Amino acid sequence: MTSAVDPFVIDLSAKPAEIPADSILSRTFYTDEQVKAILFTFAAGQELSEHTAAMPAIIHILQGEASLTLGGDTRAAGPGTWAHMPARLPHSLLAQTPVVMLLLLLPRADGAPAA
Repeated sequence: MTSAVDPFVIDLSAKPAEIPADSILSRTFYTDEQVKAILFTFAAGQELSEHTAAMPAIIHILQGEASLTLGGDTRAAGPGTWAHMPARLPHSLLAQTPVVMLLLLLPRADGAPAA
C-alpha cells in the first residue's frame, strides 16, 4: 500500500551538530501525527533535569557520553544507546562530554496525548 505522504529523509551525520558552549540546544526537524523528531545537543556538564512526558518517547544517543536516568535507574549512555520510555516515566540526562541526542516523541495514533 502506498502512502500519499511524501517520504522524509535526512542524514544526521552529514553535518556535524552544533554544540554551543555551556548550554543545551534543541531543534525540531520533523513533525507529523505519528512522530515529532528533535535533535538535542548538550555541552559537557549540561543537564536536562528530571521531568516526564505526556507521551511515549525514544532516546537515541548519537555522539558523546552521558548519565541517563530512567525511573530510578541511572546508567552510562554513549553512541548507539537507545531507550524507549513509556509516557510519564521520570527521566533526566547529564552530559559527561558534548552530547548529540535524537528524541522521538510518539503521540497516540488518534492524535490525543497518551493517557
